[in-house]
Formats: sequence, C-alpha cells, structure tokens
Amino acid sequence: MSSDMMLLAVCGLGFLAFAAVLMVFTSGGEDKGRKRAKALSDTGAAVTQKRGKSRRETADAAQRRKQTQQMLEKLRAEGKQTRSSLVPNDIAGKLAQAGIKASPQTFWIMAILTGVVCAGIAFLSGAEGIYFKNRIAVVLAAGIAGFLGLPNWVLGFMANSRTKKMTNQFADALDIIVRGVKSGLPLTECLKIISKESPAPLGTEFGLLTDNLSMGSTMERALQGLYERVPLPEVNFFVIVLTIQAKAGGNLSEALGNLSTVIRSRRMMREKISALSSEAKASAMIIGALPFVVAVLIYLSQPSYIMPLFTEELGHIFIAVGAIMMTAGTLMMRKMINFEM
Repeated sequence: MSSDMMLLAVCGLGFLAFAAVLMVFTSGGEDKGRKRAKALSDTGAAVTQKRGKSRRETADAAQRRKQTQQMLEKLRAEGKQTRSSLVPNDIAGKLAQAGIKASPQTFWIMAILTGVVCAGIAFLSGAEGIYFKNRIAVVLAAGIAGFLGLPNWVLGFMANSRTKKMTNQFADALDIIVRGVKSGLPLTECLKIISKESPAPLGTEFGLLTDNLSMGSTMERALQGLYERVPLPEVNFFVIVLTIQAKAGGNLSEALGNLSTVIRSRRMMREKISALSSEAKASAMIIGALPFVVAVLIYLSQPSYIMPLFTEELGHIFIAVGAIMMTAGTLMMRKMINFEM
C-alpha cells in the first residue's frame, strides 16, 4: 500500500472517530433536553393538578362548612322545639319544675285566696278617697290578676331560680360520675352518691332518677324523665351522652369529662355576659322603678297634687296610657339586655 493510500485511510478513520464522538455528545444533549422538557411538563402538570386539588379541597371545605351550619341550625331549631314542648301546660308539671311538693288543688285554693285578697284591696280603695268610675270592672280585674297572674308569676320565678341552681351544680355532679367510673364504680352507684351527697335541687332530681331505675325503668326512659322535669341544655347533653354510651359503648369517663369542661365553659361565658350586661340591667331597673318611686314621694309630700290621677276620669286615662307605655318600654329593655346561649 502506498503512503497516499495510508494517509487517506488514517484520515477516514479519524473522521469516523470524530463523527462518532460528535454523535455521542449530540445525542446526550438531546436526551438532556428531552428530560428537561419532560421534567418541565411533569412539573406543570403537577402544579395544575395541585391547583385543581386545592380548588376541590376548598370547595369541599366550603361544602362541609355549609352542611355543618345547616346541621347546627337544624339541631338548634329541634332543641328549641323540644324545650318549648317540654314547657308544662298543666299546674302539676309547673309545680314539679318549681320543686313544690303540693297538689294542684292546693295551688288553686291559694290562687283563689290571692284573687279574693286583691279584689278586696281594690274594693276598699274607695275608703281612701280613690274614685273609679266603674268600680266593678276594677275589682274584677284585680281579682283576675290575683287569681291567675300573681300565682303563675311566683311559680315561674321559683322554677327559674331552681333551674339556675341546677345549672350551677351540674358540672360538679359530672365530676363525681367521672371519678367514680374511673375508680371502678358502676354508673348507678355514682348516681346514688350524687342523690345522697349533693344539695337540693340536684340531689332531689338524681334521687328521683335512681328511684326510677330501682323500680325497673330503663336508663333511657329515666333520663328522659329527668330532662322533662329539668329542661336544661346541660341535662339534654348528659342524657344524649349516656344514651349513646348505653347503646354503642365507649369511654364514659372521657365523654363525661369533656361534657363537664363544656358545661363549665358555658357557665363562665354566661357569667361573663351577665357581668357585661349588669350595667344595662341596673339602668333598666332604675328607669322602670323611677315613676313609681316619684309617685310615692309626691303622694307623701303633696297628696293633693297627685290624687286627681285616681279621682278624676282624665287621670284614669293618663294612668292607663302610662301603664301601656311603661309595659312596652320594659319589654323592649328586657329584649335588649337578655342574651340566649
């Protein structure tokens, strides 16, 4: 082989080697470009998917919040309807909620006596120089107010006072049950301890509950009787927890411990609201009592100045108009300063 042919062969081999090396580096760059493009596309798809997932989660969260709000409103309406249905329409139920151990016949006898006393006071008011154009109507109105209004008001006041005491004592009763269950005592024994050791009205109500259980009543029925006698939200929570635990099981001490914490928080919130609204309540009481106090003071200092309100027909009209305006103002102030929980 000549030297020219050898040179051409070496040059061809070198060219082939250079082309091979160039192809290797070029293909690697293309692979990197493809990989980078693929990575960018995957990243874009992941971001798009993440945004879509975030939008779906936001929509799902909004839907859950809406469903929760609707459920709470439904439960609130059902609870309000249940409490209104538990308001007794008979005197026996009202006496039971007030904690008065008397028969309805005794209540009606006392109401009749109160009506007679009020009618007698209205009738004898003429002896003091107070003149009413239609004395019979005034006497009848005073008798009806004393027969129906005053006894029912006193009964409602006693029932509200008793329920407030029950609310303040209920969290302590739950703590007794929690400690008893943790120490190994059965639920009925814990209820008996509360009925024996707790003051009235809590001890009295739990005593009736344990008596019903001892006579063979089921737990659910006995608890429902407790809620009917004391229609409080706290008692309703207690009944629901025990009913669910009796049917489905679970950690009773933990559930009642959480319920005790919730009830104490509700009581603290109620006391905070009462403290914040105490100034408004005091102002309402002063404004409501001021006309009566001024009338008494004027009567003691200058009787002739105020007696025309009771002896003249125009004065009777003024008294009626003033009573209507005072009632409307009192109801409006009561609506403004009372808060429901």
